[in-house]
Amino acid sequence: MADAIVADGVVKTYGPVRALDGFSVRVPQGTVLGLLGPNGAGKTTCVRILTTLLRPDHGVVQVGGIDVLARPQEVRRIIGLSGQNAAVDDNLSGYENLEMIGRLYHIGKARARQRAHELLEQFELTDAANRAVRTYSGGMRRRLDLAGALVTAPPIIFLDEPTTGLDPRSRLGMWNVINERVHSGSTLLLTTQYLEEADRLCDDIVVIDHGKAIAQGTPDELKRQVGGERLEVTVASPSELEIVAALLEQVSKETPTVDAEVRRLSAPVTGGAGVLVELVRRLDDAGVEPLDIGIHRATLDDAFLSLTGHATAPEEEPAGQRGGRHGRQTESAGVPQ
Repeated sequence: MADAIVADGVVKTYGPVRALDGFSVRVPQGTVLGLLGPNGAGKTTCVRILTTLLRPDHGVVQVGGIDVLARPQEVRRIIGLSGQNAAVDDNLSGYENLEMIGRLYHIGKARARQRAHELLEQFELTDAANRAVRTYSGGMRRRLDLAGALVTAPPIIFLDEPTTGLDPRSRLGMWNVINERVHSGSTLLLTTQYLEEADRLCDDIVVIDHGKAIAQGTPDELKRQVGGERLEVTVASPSELEIVAALLEQVSKETPTVDAEVRRLSAPVTGGAGVLVELVRRLDDAGVEPLDIGIHRATLDDAFLSLTGHATAPEEEPAGQRGGRHGRQTESAGVPQ
């Protein structure tokens, strides 16, 4: 399978800040790659370089087999981009914004109008189609911006935190739209602060920290790096910690970790329910009645925290990077000329 997106040894600095430090990634055609990292890790810088909005200091960057540095206008013709901030014209209606994007891409007047109507319906904006965008809520503006990235049904799509600011219903709707595009053959790279979103949508995930890719794998592979399952027990009294620790070690074959402050013990296990039943039997024999007991399956949050030591947060752009707008609005921002 050919790679739709390639970055190899990419470096980008802003004065003393090294936003990307030899970053490399490959995204096969027709797949979804999630780019995860703590605040300031370099996610947005990476997206902006891949979409021609920034030039790297060093490295090779190709999108759709096209050299991004040598032929940026050709790249802009085959990509859709939605950045963190909705880049729509407040004085135009939602319909006029989408039609304008289609016309700028030279898809023809009739096709531009058709796509505007289709996307307004798909993103549940039909009732507000003829209202000025300045009257839209933040979530509506975000949905319109995302619709704009899909006007030309591009084969390669970049979404930088696409569902930030959306309510749960709108977020689910966006997930459905993304799945539809991928099933039709599009390739997608997305950054997100919602690990549930990455877990659900992504075929592969790259974790970036300090401008470098520090881990890559499927969601399940990353979870396995921190242990597939843990057996957790919370006891009523501090005096029971030592007894339960011994019993937990017997069934798990691993030394348990103990959080005395909350009286919780945990240990990695295999065998799931069978191990849980065995521990319950031993606790009963010892006369210990736990406050809580259960199997905790590793989540992507667990993997992320283990790899980076940070929780996810919206990306902040370095000062030297701010000011660029949406990948569809001007030639410098990605509309083909």
